[in-house]
Amino acid sequence: MGRDFFPPVPPAGKARPSWGGAAVAVAAVTLDVLAYCAPGEEGPGAPVTVPGVLLICLSLFPLLFRRRHPLPVLGAVLVVQLAVNLGLAVDPGAPMSNSYGGAVAVALYTVARYSDRRAVVLGVVATAPVQTARYLHNDVAFLGMGITDVLVTPCLIVAVGLAVRQWKSQLDINRKLLADRAVTEERRRIARELHDIVAHHITTMYLMSGGARSTMDRDPETAREALVTLEDSGRTALHEMRQLLGVLRSAEGPEETPSEPQPGVDGIERLVADSTAAGLPAELHVTGRPRPLPMTVGLTLYRIAQEALTNARKHAGPARATVRLAYLPDRVSVEVTDDGAGDGKAPGGSGGYGLLGMRERVALHDGSLQVGRRAEGGFAVVASVPLPADTYEADAPEADTYKKGGTTR
Repeated sequence: MGRDFFPPVPPAGKARPSWGGAAVAVAAVTLDVLAYCAPGEEGPGAPVTVPGVLLICLSLFPLLFRRRHPLPVLGAVLVVQLAVNLGLAVDPGAPMSNSYGGAVAVALYTVARYSDRRAVVLGVVATAPVQTARYLHNDVAFLGMGITDVLVTPCLIVAVGLAVRQWKSQLDINRKLLADRAVTEERRRIARELHDIVAHHITTMYLMSGGARSTMDRDPETAREALVTLEDSGRTALHEMRQLLGVLRSAEGPEETPSEPQPGVDGIERLVADSTAAGLPAELHVTGRPRPLPMTVGLTLYRIAQEALTNARKHAGPARATVRLAYLPDRVSVEVTDDGAGDGKAPGGSGGYGLLGMRERVALHDGSLQVGRRAEGGFAVVASVPLPADTYEADAPEADTYKKGGTTR
């Protein structure tokens, strides 16, 4: 056999036998006892004796430790089987004795499952003479079932053991790949959250601090309002960072206090107000009937609006922004547009981490995202996220479109 037929050796079993392993050992020895007690084809064979039954039952004790010491256990079972074949007049023509010895089969299978190639080959070779000893007094039976027992059956048992070993090995590999993929997805999710939190709030704080510095001498009141907004934005960023860290700590143990809810579509109005205060006039239009959304959908729409407004403040130049939130029967969409000329660095390509994060968020919900320059000027980000079937609102009447601009009502 080549190396490809021998998967990696799995770790040794437990030092103490398990209930399942004990049940298999008892079943195998029971089959051997029944084979010893079964009559032959020509009527009752040699009388069944208690010492004979006890001799067969000796195989039970090494089988209890077969996973921990596969090859030594097979050796012990073969010694017992050889003593049975030579010391007891077991009729090879008996219906049940034609089958391979149960204890030997289980021990050989265990060697194939838990040992290396050399041990498997050694086990098959050592089994052959022991099985041959069953047919010392019956040449006719050997020419029939004997050849199968000695040559074919051991190979089949080993093949089954190796196949199960390969299957279990592949399961372990798949389980590890799934765990690695989960870790990668979690890292990407954390990176998206950190980017959205830091990019939005740091940009706001940078713009507000610059505005406060430039107006501090000639308009102290405006500078004071800018500093208040800057402080508020810093406090919000710190709060969201603590929330994110709290989620990471909760993976290591139970949370002592419940996590605060993540921002959702209700927070978009505040984003619009912050954008206006930071120097980019913005207004919010809502169409359709507002209704509760799944937390992940609400967070996705909030982060997309947050990133789009942040990019507009950084790249649009002098402009106005409009956020349109639309509740449709089977989906919710958010559109963020601006009418700025841009600075030539608008994130319309594929290299921006913000746009990559938006695409990943929308893809998680099987939604769609469109970004790019508008024909009439400016930039647009349009995201549409489908809703779960149990949140559909068939024939929902359209609510009146209303507008919230900055801090005005």
